[in-house]
Amino acid sequence: MTTRPILELRARIRRGLRDLFDSAGFVEVDTPVLAAEVLPEAHIDPITVPLPGAAPRFLQASPEALMKRLLARGAGPIYQFAHAFRAGERGRQHDMEFVLLEWYAPAAVLDDVAPFLERLCGLALGTSGIHRLSCRDAFREHAGVDLFTADAEDLEGAARRAGMPPPDGWSALPAEERRDRGFELLLATVVQPRLGHDRPVMLEGWPASQAAFARLDPHGETLARRFELFVRGVELANGWEEETSRDVLEARIAAANRFRAAAGRPVLPVPQRLLEAHGAAMPSGSGVALGFDRLVMLAAGADSIDAVRGFNSETG
Repeated sequence: MTTRPILELRARIRRGLRDLFDSAGFVEVDTPVLAAEVLPEAHIDPITVPLPGAAPRFLQASPEALMKRLLARGAGPIYQFAHAFRAGERGRQHDMEFVLLEWYAPAAVLDDVAPFLERLCGLALGTSGIHRLSCRDAFREHAGVDLFTADAEDLEGAARRAGMPPPDGWSALPAEERRDRGFELLLATVVQPRLGHDRPVMLEGWPASQAAFARLDPHGETLARRFELFVRGVELANGWEEETSRDVLEARIAAANRFRAAAGRPVLPVPQRLLEAHGAAMPSGSGVALGFDRLVMLAAGADSIDAVRGFNSETG
């Protein structure tokens, strides 16, 4: 595609999505790209911007922390097309700067999120329906292993059978970390490529150790109320029912920083303003982050996000 058709496609999809959100009662918002706080995550490295005579600021890896602060101030359902930044990310579906479509719906649960995702994918991609699939069933079918009875050795064996031996240094890791790494390896290389070819797949019921900032399922705390959305083997979105407890959020941030330290990554400052927003004022609900560039890539039938952008981190 040449430049003009790419720009028209992006604009057409964005316009349609705005109509979808506006008609559903959401309000479009803008939050700072450069901010004093960043939400620490184990596997995401933010970009730090030094400022003369002032404390450094962070380019936001996601608008999540700032949008949640708006929720605690009574914003109600909100969405945003946000430029996001992540150090060291560059590939066919990744870049250091990209566009996220992120939204939050107070009081919504995953049963509310699923039909909205179905409408969104139908609008942008022309798909019909959505398949809700548990992690347990997906791993049983595609990797031949039961996530909730398997130990680290079982997941390692499944990876080897799939022709994906664990990386060097694997055996020196603690058992729980090896189990998490085994889950991530099998998901990325064995399970994900097989999902979403007939219709979008909403992969749900994640292990509690993979909860991120999702609440745990009150009927079985080995599960997190988290999902990822896959279309044609591409991870298009992720989200969850939000954890609103300040204590739980603080504990998960501390765990993310411990993981970062063990992996040789810098420990990130605790986002105190975000923590202060949690508690009684923070509504329950669900949040979703969708890769807008990936959505346009799928709509165009392209094989990389670079094919549907005017610039990337190397040409900008």
